[in-house]
Amino acid sequence: MMKHLVFQLYGPMASWGEIAVGERRASSAQPSKSAILGLVGAALGVRREEEERHLELSNSYGFALRIDTRGELLRDYHTTQAPTAKGGRTYYTRKDEVAAAQLNTILSQRDYRMDARYTIALWTKKDHAPFSLEQLGNALSRPRFHLYLGHKSCPLALPTYAQVVETETLREAFAAVQFPEELLGELPPNSSEEYAWEEHPAPGIEARMLYSRRDAVFSRRRWQFAERDEFYAALPREEEA
Repeated sequence: MMKHLVFQLYGPMASWGEIAVGERRASSAQPSKSAILGLVGAALGVRREEEERHLELSNSYGFALRIDTRGELLRDYHTTQAPTAKGGRTYYTRKDEVAAAQLNTILSQRDYRMDARYTIALWTKKDHAPFSLEQLGNALSRPRFHLYLGHKSCPLALPTYAQVVETETLREAFAAVQFPEELLGELPPNSSEEYAWEEHPAPGIEARMLYSRRDAVFSRRRWQFAERDEFYAALPREEEA
């Protein structure tokens, strides 16, 4: 038997950043491990500049997810104004920036997922993890800092309902937890049950694909990430455990 912390994420908008090239800011259809462990860190009160603590979280816990509702893609044509960089001047507030004599317009396209819902599972990967799963669950229920789905403009719309369960396999951990469905309204479920997970001693799911994601924290301060292997399977709903 193995312990798992299972919780849900839902909001009207989410953005799970991919590698940014040029003016395009794409969003994955599913959360990255760095985003989820960053959210857990915020719940614990870990600040962004505390790089060693972020690395410890990333290395101490395994990560898996189930996509319950993929939601819809929203593409925002985004414009913002920024002052010309001159003479090494530092602007300390947004008010200072827009008051500059010369402003340039920066264009970008930003992707969001609308009405997407996910179930997340975490487990400890080493004996001396900095926090127990119960402590992580308590932090998610009473977070120290604001929790959001990739961007600060994408807050959670429902509680995480974090629960610790003990099961034989990872798939059984997902099946063991129920969330209050009446709070979610009429979110259309996916036609298949989609799972993604990193190496697990007993997943209970046959992987259909193995791919790499650049979402393992390397330096939180400099926003640098390393590659991580992730397994994937999409199962017909009639196969659900």
